[in-house]
Amino acid sequence: MAQQRTLRLVHDASVSPRPQLVPNSVLAVVIFVIAEAMLFAGLISAFTIVRAGALVWPPPGQPRLPLETTALNTAALLLSGALLVLAHRRFRDSRARAHRPLFGAILLGSFFVLFQGAEWLALIREGLTLTSSTHGSFFYLIVGMHALHAIAALAALAWAWFLLVQRRLRTSTFLAAQIFWYFVVGIWPILYLRVYL
Repeated sequence: MAQQRTLRLVHDASVSPRPQLVPNSVLAVVIFVIAEAMLFAGLISAFTIVRAGALVWPPPGQPRLPLETTALNTAALLLSGALLVLAHRRFRDSRARAHRPLFGAILLGSFFVLFQGAEWLALIREGLTLTSSTHGSFFYLIVGMHALHAIAALAALAWAWFLLVQRRLRTSTFLAAQIFWYFVVGIWPILYLRVYL
């Protein structure tokens, strides 16, 4: 009798599982973002220590980083994040209305990545390379790491847009892609202030 009761309780528990508070995809991206935030914190800390120990920064003979044009590029990235917020709101109300702002966020994010690539090429032509100085090494390491994250997050947004067009986009998938992109957008002003200024 006691054994039947135990079996019934086990069976009942397996039939009606507890509701999931956070979807697995969202939880995975949150854990990933936390780990990546620690990675960037380590890179920024190392950069700050090296920079504080230098007599002159950037080292003599190294080109100056383009502050104004990168500020414009930063504005494009921040606007991309704002468009993604709008896409999220429209997605909640009417999924069909989320197409344009999501596509706009992807376009502005792509502009950011391409513009940063053009900036890199110009700096390489001016003599700033990975091996030209500690300044160049840290610049390409930190900004390059951000670029890799931006490309991966753009791929996630593009995948979400593709699913949205096909009317197969789940809320959890869209939210996971958003969290990743918000991380990319949110960490960039910190990197800009520390590395460029």
